[in-house]
Amino acid sequence: MRFPRPQLNYANVIATIALFVALGGAAVAAGLPKNSVGAKQLKKGAVTTKALHKKAVTAGKIAPKAVTAGKLGANAVLPGNLGNGVVSTEKLGDGAVIAAKIRNGSVTTNKLNNGAVTTAKLGDGAVTVGKLASGVIGQFQGKPLESGQTLRGTFDLGTFATGTTESIRCAVSFQFPLTNAPTVTVLEKGKTSSACSGITGGNGQTPEAAPGNLCIYVTESGNLDETSPLAADNVTRLGFGLIAESKESGDYFASGQWAVTAP
Repeated sequence: MRFPRPQLNYANVIATIALFVALGGAAVAAGLPKNSVGAKQLKKGAVTTKALHKKAVTAGKIAPKAVTAGKLGANAVLPGNLGNGVVSTEKLGDGAVIAAKIRNGSVTTNKLNNGAVTTAKLGDGAVTVGKLASGVIGQFQGKPLESGQTLRGTFDLGTFATGTTESIRCAVSFQFPLTNAPTVTVLEKGKTSSACSGITGGNGQTPEAAPGNLCIYVTESGNLDETSPLAADNVTRLGFGLIAESKESGDYFASGQWAVTAP
């Protein structure tokens, strides 16, 4: 019995060729030599995100300035990703550093420019006695004068007298109290002592007193009793009194300067 011989036609030929191409293509793909596929063999868009191996894109694979702000996802750059000194002054935008971003205690004295803290920047009650440095005269009444600090002032007493000799008294209060009453010395015009070195300063307006002493300097006087021309009276830690007595009837006066220094 004879079987009929298959007849070649166009469809059979094309199918056979397609089979050989397919098998041949697979063989070629399986047999590609190492490093034979380069950038020219890849068509545009061939390498997708899913095709990338984990950690495949390293720092060395990224071109300079390739990662722009638009390429970063939300919260992509964290504090731990920033190197020390990376964020410089010119990298900060206007208004970037606000009060809420400043840590308590981070703004210290050396961070302030001269004249940075003005009166308008001080809150009510911000400058208290405890905030004043030693030697600053800004104390409230009732707190003793600080050790070594000096108070200075003037005095002037007298009268227009007629008839017999007369005497007059006056009192001077210290701007700030002392801890204890000072030792007092009254000096006639031009006189000094170990505790009262005189009146200094270019204009002769700086009377001096050693710590713990009150020095009363008479600079001008007239018609005062020679025995007791001027005397201190009732000297306390709060101030002192003066007594002047005339030599004879008529006008008399005494004026001058004083200084007291806390021990």
